[in-house]
Amino acid sequence: MARDESPRNYFRNNYFAPAIRIVEEARVQRFDGLFIMYFNTFLGATSAELFTYPMDVTKTRLHLQGEAAEKSGQSKPRRGMFGTAFGMAREEGLSGLYSGLSAMIIRNLFFNGLRVVFYDCLRRRLSYVDPASGKDVLTVSRGISAGCLAGCAAQFIANPLDMVKIRMQMEGRLRALGYPARVSNVRQALRDAYQHGGLRSLWKGCGPSCARAMLLTAGDTACYDLSKRHFMSWLHMPDGLLIQFLSSVSAGFAASALSTPTDVVKSRIMNQPTDKFGQGLHYKNAFDCYYKLISQEGPLAMYEGFIPCWVRIGPWSLVFWFTFENLRKFQGQTGF
Repeated sequence: MARDESPRNYFRNNYFAPAIRIVEEARVQRFDGLFIMYFNTFLGATSAELFTYPMDVTKTRLHLQGEAAEKSGQSKPRRGMFGTAFGMAREEGLSGLYSGLSAMIIRNLFFNGLRVVFYDCLRRRLSYVDPASGKDVLTVSRGISAGCLAGCAAQFIANPLDMVKIRMQMEGRLRALGYPARVSNVRQALRDAYQHGGLRSLWKGCGPSCARAMLLTAGDTACYDLSKRHFMSWLHMPDGLLIQFLSSVSAGFAASALSTPTDVVKSRIMNQPTDKFGQGLHYKNAFDCYYKLISQEGPLAMYEGFIPCWVRIGPWSLVFWFTFENLRKFQGQTGF
C-alpha cells in the first residue's frame, strides 16, 4: 500500500479525534501508531540499559547496605558509589554489575514500553490548541498529571518483574558472603515468589513502587515533553539535537530528584524476606519503612544512592530519548 502523505499530521494531532476515514483503515492506523511507539520505546529503553545498568545495581546495593548492616549486627563502614561499584567488580566479577539484566529487559516490555504509550494517549486528551497561535498546548499541571497516571498504571502491570530484578541484583552479594542463592533466573524467581507468598507476593511493594513510578514518569517523560516545548519556544529553535539534549538532561535530573526517596523504600520492601503468609518480616508497609529508615538511619538515608541514580538516569535519559526520537524520524514521524 502506498504511504499516505498526511499520516504525520493525523498521527500527531488527530490520533483520538474524529476523522472522515473508513473505519477499518482508522483502526489499522491507530493500532500501528500505538505498536510503533511501543516498539520504539522498548528499543530505546533496552539500548539505554546496556550502557547504564551497572549504576542501577550500584544504586540498589547502596539502598540496602544500611539495612544489611543493621540485620547482621556488624558496624562495617559504608561504601560510597565508587567503592560499591569497584567492590562488586572485584568480589563478584563483571557479571555482578549486570546481575538481573534479563529481568530488566523483560520489565521494559511492560513498564517503559507502556508508560510512554499511556502518557501519549493521556496528553492528547489533556492538550488543546491555542486559538491565537494555533499551536498544541500542554500545561505543566496537565503534563505532570498525565505522567503520574501513566507511570502508576504501567508500574502496576510490571511490578512482579521489578521485584525479581531487585532480588537478582542482590544475588551476587549473597553468593560472595557465602549464603545460598535464592534465585538464578527470572522464571525461577517468579515461581519461588508465588510458592512462598501466593499471587499477592508478586505485587509486594506495589504501593511505593507505583509512587516511585509516578514521580519517575512525571520527572522523565512529562518533564522531557514539557521542557522540549519550552526550550523550542524560548530559544526559537526547531526540534533538533540541541533541544533533545537539553530536554533529556532536564528530564534526567528531575526524575532522579523526585524518585530517589520512594526508590529506597521500594528496594527495601521488595528485597525483604516474607513469612508463609506473604507478610514482610522487616517492614509492615511503606509508611513503616519510611519511619524506620528516618528514625534509625537519619533523613539523609532517604537520598542514599542519589548520585549513582542521577549518574544512571542522566545518561539513560540521553540514550533513550535520542534513540526514540531518531527511530521516529527514520519512520517519517514527527518528534515526540
